[in-house]
Amino acid sequence: MTGRKCLVMGVANKRSIAWGIARALHREGAELAFTYVNDRLKENVEELVRTLDGHEEMPLLPCDVMEDGQIEAAFAELGRRWGKLDVVVHSIAYARTEDLQRDFVDTTREGWRIAQEVSAWSLIAVARAAKPLMEAAGGGSIMTLTYLASERVVDRYNIMAPAKAALECNVRYLAHELGPSNIRVNAISAGPLKTLAASAVKGLSTIRDIVEERAPLRRNVTLEEVGDVGLFLASPLSRCITGETIYADNGFHIMGV
Repeated sequence: MTGRKCLVMGVANKRSIAWGIARALHREGAELAFTYVNDRLKENVEELVRTLDGHEEMPLLPCDVMEDGQIEAAFAELGRRWGKLDVVVHSIAYARTEDLQRDFVDTTREGWRIAQEVSAWSLIAVARAAKPLMEAAGGGSIMTLTYLASERVVDRYNIMAPAKAALECNVRYLAHELGPSNIRVNAISAGPLKTLAASAVKGLSTIRDIVEERAPLRRNVTLEEVGDVGLFLASPLSRCITGETIYADNGFHIMGV
């Protein structure tokens, strides 16, 4: 990955999947830039980035994906600094706590809109902004993060499940349209990890216990393992893979019961 320029979006803390992927990319020599959504999370990102060699040269850019101007400004700044972009890690999802906790049948119109806009539509906006920079690089890799609840019922995942289903559909359509520019678009469906986002889903510990008991490999996935899957999708080793959802869950998704 030496010389490849990678934007990582969605780091919240040291348990973030985006951070696991960032560390794997950095380990293999990639040049990194990060976005943050607000000043509170900026401090977390800055603290983590300072642990990386060469952090002084890593751009940290504000980017709230609910603001078109911030998306445009972040990618314009990368264009000025780098002139091209090889990889985007889109690890962005959000739903209001009350919309996760209420019964699915009581989902509100506004809650649905927010979850879909941040968690699914943002991938389209990010891909559109990244396209000219990736074309300047001769192609690129965009990856996002999804979860098995997009296709199976996971109790209390609620409003995020249809958002992830829409996200996976977006991956396929973007892969189709961006393929002629040699831009690949894929999703990683990771097993349950103790991330900030997952903490909003009640019963996470129970889900992890079930995975450990029933997954073919009889264990939960680690942040480092998912990070390496992201590294694979970012690298030329996956150059013929696009439009896919790659399961990083120790095989749990193949099980019927």
